[in-house]
Amino acid sequence: MTGYVISAQGETTVLPAPLSWVFQYTSGVPCDSFQIRCLWEGTNTVDPQQWCTFRAMEEDQVVFTGVIDECETALTAQGAWIDVSGRGMAARLLDNEALGQDYQVATLDDILRDHVAPYGISVAAQADMAPVSQFSVAVGSSEWSVLYDFVRYYHSIPPRFDREGRLVLTPWEDSTTLRLDDATPVKQLVRRDRRYGVLSQVVVRDRYQQLTQTVNNEDFQAMGGSRRQVLTMPGKSQYQAMRYSGQFQLDQSAVQQLVLEVTIPILFYGKPGDLVQLSRSDWGRSGLYRVEQAQVGVDESGGWTRLELVPPDVLV
Repeated sequence: MTGYVISAQGETTVLPAPLSWVFQYTSGVPCDSFQIRCLWEGTNTVDPQQWCTFRAMEEDQVVFTGVIDECETALTAQGAWIDVSGRGMAARLLDNEALGQDYQVATLDDILRDHVAPYGISVAAQADMAPVSQFSVAVGSSEWSVLYDFVRYYHSIPPRFDREGRLVLTPWEDSTTLRLDDATPVKQLVRRDRRYGVLSQVVVRDRYQQLTQTVNNEDFQAMGGSRRQVLTMPGKSQYQAMRYSGQFQLDQSAVQQLVLEVTIPILFYGKPGDLVQLSRSDWGRSGLYRVEQAQVGVDESGGWTRLELVPPDVLV
């Protein structure tokens, strides 16, 4: 790692060489996060409580951008160090509450103007998205939930941030396929199957019009799964909105149904969205997966990347 830059009120500070660090990259949910520990001289005159933002560089490439949540300095018999932790730029949207309002017709430009741009967040890429009629922002919603509902709920695109802290509003590109085969130095490979909480069926009802729509998780039902949820829509709802709501709840419940976790002793081996072809002779569950989360770090054991893999069609 070539540098960690802290900024506060227009001034920058470069942290000393790190003892350990971890960067957590996600598909947008939950928020990206970081932790870093550095040696710290007790005579240092820099005031950590003034620090606001964090940026990490690797060979002149930005590998993490975020906001600082906590700094802790410690003096022990083994020496002095400072721990700095925080989250990605999504934190600025998570930490700010939106004003409740109703849009007769909401466009992506409206959402970005009212709920993203005021927090200094730029957009790296965006797909064409159809306007949404009767789009409502509930009182108490975070700015992130407004963006997430518009982009993910109505357009099936996972909103996320790149390593430079810019918002990405496009589908997965499927342009990178990593291979995990017998030649890959895998330290650990774990599969987790979770049935609890997975929905087999969602019944969406509009009590004003006496309408119902049923959406089924046929794959889970075929495995004997049975967990129904009844969702009542507020006010009069369109047929398509009811279908969206049911499928959205099914998708959310199934995110962690099947997860593979693989640890590789290589830094920055993959990133969220990458496709992974798993093909190992000592593992009977080969197939195509997608990186949902990537954790990269350095500790006393060296450098490593830990990937969480989910089926390629799962939307977070």
